[in-house]
Amino acid sequence: MNTLQRLMDFIARSPSPYHAVHTAAALLDEAGFTRLEECVSWALEPGKGYYTTRNQSSLIAFRLPLETVTGWRMTAAHSDSPTFYIKSDVLEGDKRYLRLSAEDYGGMNRASWMDRPLTVAGRAIVKTRDGVESRLVYLDRDLLTIPSLAIHQQRDVNKGHDYNAQKDMQPLYGLAGSPSLTQLVAQTLGVSEEDILSTDLTLCPRQQPVVLGPAGELFQAPRIDDLGCAYATLEGFLAAAPQKNAGQVYCLFDNEEVGSGTRQGALSSFLPDVLARIAHVLALDPQQTRQALAGSMLLSADNGHAVHPNFTEKADPANKVYPNGGVVVKLSASQKYTTTGLTAGLFRAICQKSGVPVQVFANRADEPGGSTLGNLLSHAVSIPMVDIGMAQLAMHSAVETGGSQDPEYLSQACAAFFQTAFSLTADGAYQFI
Repeated sequence: MNTLQRLMDFIARSPSPYHAVHTAAALLDEAGFTRLEECVSWALEPGKGYYTTRNQSSLIAFRLPLETVTGWRMTAAHSDSPTFYIKSDVLEGDKRYLRLSAEDYGGMNRASWMDRPLTVAGRAIVKTRDGVESRLVYLDRDLLTIPSLAIHQQRDVNKGHDYNAQKDMQPLYGLAGSPSLTQLVAQTLGVSEEDILSTDLTLCPRQQPVVLGPAGELFQAPRIDDLGCAYATLEGFLAAAPQKNAGQVYCLFDNEEVGSGTRQGALSSFLPDVLARIAHVLALDPQQTRQALAGSMLLSADNGHAVHPNFTEKADPANKVYPNGGVVVKLSASQKYTTTGLTAGLFRAICQKSGVPVQVFANRADEPGGSTLGNLLSHAVSIPMVDIGMAQLAMHSAVETGGSQDPEYLSQACAAFFQTAFSLTADGAYQFI
């Protein structure tokens, strides 16, 4: 399979952040990485690969250099996407219908979620003989929907509609007398209803990833933002070999869509904790540790807005990006993206050496864009960063569209980044080794 096919398989296997981390961990296991638990001591060897998880929804993998660490090459993407969190099985209303009680997660295009087959994914916390354990849940069936109101009962709907999360967006689960969602989850896991202590469940679209266009030049799938970057950066990471002095780190954080301010988010101590534990095991003194951070570089990977064919005026006229145009470098004067001229220049030089095309994205001066991982992660770990991604259409929709060549471009760029030996020689100057 090529990169696009592997990405589509990754997306299909990752209907929730918990599944995305599980799928990434399986690929790391297959590549020979050793799993570490945060709650036990670590023993590390030069040139070897390791990973650990937090909350089952964030993951950090790293490959140690063959000799002393003098810098880190890192990528960061996020495992979550806008969706609906299920609060309970029952929402009061007409007794002939069964509805779930759900709440928005992240900023989404609500209309895109209506009148399509949906199901449920996430995790359930189950009582065991010795305590409790978390188990992944995916009800692999067309299970529910969020029905729209007929146009005959809202004649002006095509003139615009303000979707109310409590009124318009509660999912229809079934009709009176059907088994409850908890019953279905219990049956799927092979446990009794009483053994399910709590859940973290979300809605997910049932559409599978597909290739579009007369020449297969586009692809469409749920959760391209940001599983497209989550997979492509991982593929680039796995393609790299251990370096002499540069350690390599792959980060997959949860909760970016709601601000990253959680124990498993980019603003948390997760990455600093991992780096501190590595430094301790490798017996790096404080000066060596800070020197390595100064000589590091991180690619914050989250997608950017492609020029929309029906709304070309929404794009910045001087910085247009298109599907299959190459890896997107994102700029923002407000520093919502962490890219600087220096970090962009270094990244573009690496891409030029490896033959990967690059295009530059900026929002219109009169339209502020969204923020991403980099500017938040820099609060936790202060290292040079550049914001990159793929150009996509319909961001934060239930189903999104991207260019078929772009996953491979991003994977190649990340592989080149992890493989290229360079060092910071002075503030504002890098040298290829």
